[in-house]
Amino acid sequence: MKLYIGNKNYSSWSMRPWVLLKQAGIPFEEVKLRFDAFSPESKFKTELARVSPAGHVPVLVDADLVVWDTLAIAEYLAERFPDKQLWPQDAKARARARSVCAEMHSGFGALRTHFPMNIEAALPEVGARVLTEQAGVRDDLARLVGMWSALLETSGGPLLFGKFSIADAFFAPVVMRLNTYRPPVPAAISAYMQRVTALPGIAAWVTDALAERDFLAFEEPYRTQA
Repeated sequence: MKLYIGNKNYSSWSMRPWVLLKQAGIPFEEVKLRFDAFSPESKFKTELARVSPAGHVPVLVDADLVVWDTLAIAEYLAERFPDKQLWPQDAKARARARSVCAEMHSGFGALRTHFPMNIEAALPEVGARVLTEQAGVRDDLARLVGMWSALLETSGGPLLFGKFSIADAFFAPVVMRLNTYRPPVPAAISAYMQRVTALPGIAAWVTDALAERDFLAFEEPYRTQA
């Protein structure tokens, strides 16, 4: 299988299937397409058009099959590798896991907009200002804390559904955002974030992101240089 992704420092959607594959120990070939201006004639769009008409990363290619949506990729991997138990085995827990992943897939717009993923950066002062100015971010953060707290309490930890699952992969970029902007969170949530950050698959992504040293101004609303 091949997984097409963007810059690891910035591409939150690319991160989800990559860490899912890596953490689960599923072999794949990474194909990284560097972000550029995203115009139709740009190198990024031109190269991506060869594999996906949707024009976005990530894209999973498995022989003659092309899957270009993050949640669809996760579902495909869960069916393709049932022995990896990427979803919880309990039916009710599995339904909750699918629900929170779908909520992440379509929601948390304010947090994503004002806390863009930027693994290399440390921007606690920006985080404090955004929380003061943006009610939507405060609401998204409260929902996130409430959701994670309830899941950790129900599962008993250490991860959202006990052991690593698609849900942890889906929220890994959010953990990266919170690591960057450092909004205040309860101790139990901070501990969960530390456990996620330390997972081998996620630590490998972070190491690669830090090694990129590729400052893209259009991805940087809060800085003019690294």
